[in-house]
Amino acid sequence: MAWSQDEERVLAQIERHLVDDDPRLASRLESFNERVQRKENRQNSARERETRGSGGRLRRPRRSTVVIMVSWLVIAVLISALLVLVLRPEMAAALPL
Repeated sequence: MAWSQDEERVLAQIERHLVDDDPRLASRLESFNERVQRKENRQNSARERETRGSGGRLRRPRRSTVVIMVSWLVIAVLISALLVLVLRPEMAAALPL
């Protein structure tokens, strides 16, 4: 939400009084604000690099993610096969073993 003109004017007055009364504190606060802004910019760019690859394309999944997904798929298939063998013995008899 944007500041109203009165609020901006009051904030500017407070800032001027702060700089006049304690310039050292004002410079420290300004330095702190710059460091926070740089840190936020780095975090945003790192987050963007994590989700996007070069050229703006989506990044390929990590190898470990693919291995885990394939493992879960194999487990699901094995459980399904076991359930079919247990719940439908006539189908198990038809399998060429």
